[in-house]
Amino acid sequence: MGEASLDAQSRHQERLLSTMQRPYVQWGKRIVDVVFSSILMVFTSPLWVLIALGIKLHSEGPVFYRQQRIGKNGELFDMLKFRSMRNNSDPNVHKEHVQSLIANDISPESMGVSSLKLKSDPRITGLGKILRSFGLDELPQLINVLRGEMSIVGPRPPLPYEYELYTNWHKRRLLVAPGITGLWQVTAHNQVTFNRMVEIDLDYIMKMNVWTDLKIMILTPIEMIRRRG
Repeated sequence: MGEASLDAQSRHQERLLSTMQRPYVQWGKRIVDVVFSSILMVFTSPLWVLIALGIKLHSEGPVFYRQQRIGKNGELFDMLKFRSMRNNSDPNVHKEHVQSLIANDISPESMGVSSLKLKSDPRITGLGKILRSFGLDELPQLINVLRGEMSIVGPRPPLPYEYELYTNWHKRRLLVAPGITGLWQVTAHNQVTFNRMVEIDLDYIMKMNVWTDLKIMILTPIEMIRRRG
């Protein structure tokens, strides 16, 4: 790696770290998270009850699914979801898929598809497909937000077997708390390479402010409906 490239990376790192000193990042974002997640939990509470009943009636297993993820500064935490998969499913299908995407920086075009999302995942239940198509399986992550483990807006938290393939510059996307939604979700979704996703996340961190977060929050339900199925 050339000296000029190292200097560019060093300047980029300094810019990212300076972002962490902004008042909104240090305390304003947390206030927004607590207020909005509390409001959302109250307004969606009837939906939580219906989803929980549907899961219990549809397949055996718990209502909630706990999955270890990598959070801010590489710390492990248990991310919550409504269970959309069959109980005790083998994660190897997904592991092989995402590790290949990261290691080879695969694009949808190279695979002849429009999305890099794993298709025909045998682990997902019929109800789970509906929940995922509308992003409803992610609702319990509002609890993670209230706990301070996640933010409403931020980079998605990687799984440990994804994180083990990260290079140093990939890890910069975890300088902030991971989010339920983010810039990648409302702009590129599963239609760009892994490296491009990281670039989008770092761009978000550079520009992070209350107006950007509010815009992403507004765009998220629109994208959920537009990308249904």
